[in-house]
Amino acid sequence: MEFEDIRYEIDGPAAVVTIDRPERYNAFRGRTVDELIKAFRLAWADKQVRAVILTGAGEKAFCTGGDVKQRAETGDYGPTESGLFEIGYLHKLIRDLPKPVIAAVNGVAIGGGHVLHVLCDVTIASETARFGQAGPRVGSFDAGFGSAYLARVVGEKKAREIWFFCRQYDAAEAERMGLVNAVVPPGELLKTAKAWAEDTAALSPTALRFLKQSFNADTDHQAGLSNLAMSALDLFTASPEGREGAQAFAEKRKPDFVSHVIWH
Repeated sequence: MEFEDIRYEIDGPAAVVTIDRPERYNAFRGRTVDELIKAFRLAWADKQVRAVILTGAGEKAFCTGGDVKQRAETGDYGPTESGLFEIGYLHKLIRDLPKPVIAAVNGVAIGGGHVLHVLCDVTIASETARFGQAGPRVGSFDAGFGSAYLARVVGEKKAREIWFFCRQYDAAEAERMGLVNAVVPPGELLKTAKAWAEDTAALSPTALRFLKQSFNADTDHQAGLSNLAMSALDLFTASPEGREGAQAFAEKRKPDFVSHVIWH
C-alpha cells in the first residue's frame, strides 16, 4: 500500500508509523488522517505486529495537530476518501487497537499532536521534545479525549493549566507530571521504543488485549463527549471567531477573538 503523508514499516514485532510532513511540522490534513487509519488497521490485522510505534519525521516535530494553514486556505482540512474528516475515529482506533501503542515523541507535540500522544498507551520522549496545547490560540479545541482523558493522566488542575494557558513543557517536566513514561537522548528514541516493543513480544498477546480493554473501560464513556466535542468543533471552526484563529495564524498576526464572540 502506497502512502504520501506517512511511512509504514515493519521492524521485528513493531509496526513503525511515521507522520511524514516535516515541512508542515508533521501537522495532519484529511489525507494524513486517512493514511494513519489505514496504517493502524494494517497493524491490527498483522499477526506479526505485537506493538505499534507512532512518531514523526525529522527532529523538530512529532505532530503539531491539524494543519491550520490548510484550514486557512480552504476552510477545512482538505479532501478525504469518505468525504469526512475522521480524526475522532483515529482517536478511537488508537484506543481500540488490541496491542500496545507507543508514542516516540521526537520534537514538539502540540495541539492535536499532543492529543495523539496522550491517547497512546505509553510515551517515550526525546530530551528535545516539548508538549502543550495551542487550540485556544488558533481557534480550536478538543473537549473530548483531549481534555477529559488528559485530566485522568495528569490530574484536573494540570490539565486545566495545559489548556487554559497554552504553555509548553519540556520533556523533564512532562515526565514529572506523568505525561510521559521515559525520557531518552534524541539518538536513542527509536531504539528505545523498539526495545519496548520487543519486551511486549515476549508477553501473552491475549493478556495484553484484555488488559488494554480493561484500562479503557474506565474512560470509554468519554467517547460520547468526544463525539459531542467534534460536532461542536465543526460548528465553531466555521464561525467568525473560529475563522479568525486560522486566518491570524496564516497571516502571522495576533488574533482578535473578542470582536467575533457571539455569546458570553
